[in-house]
Amino acid sequence: QVQLVESGGGLVQAGGSLRLSCVVSGSTFSFNVIGWYRKAPGKQREVVAGLRSDGRTNYVDSVKGRFTISKDSAKNTVYLQMNSLKPEDTAVYYCVASGMGGDYWGQGTQVTVSA
Repeated sequence: QVQLVESGGGLVQAGGSLRLSCVVSGSTFSFNVIGWYRKAPGKQREVVAGLRSDGRTNYVDSVKGRFTISKDSAKNTVYLQMNSLKPEDTAVYYCVASGMGGDYWGQGTQVTVSA
């Protein structure tokens, strides 16, 4: 059974940084894409960043230049480094892995950025 467990969320002031981690366990298959989504109150869920199996990355325009997605294969962990955080980045952040078996979601971690 595939499990994704996020951590690293919290409360930070505007301009600060956080690093989210997503540990992936329970799968012997590689994923095509692992990424981060976020859901803010009153807003639609949006994809924030994605990391493809070939190493290509993509970001939503609002976080380009501020967020970086990366992975440590030895630790089965995907990271989202978030710098220069803004109040509009406040949301629950979810790690998602997509592969042959379907899409797998973590439980989410809250990020709150105060003005």
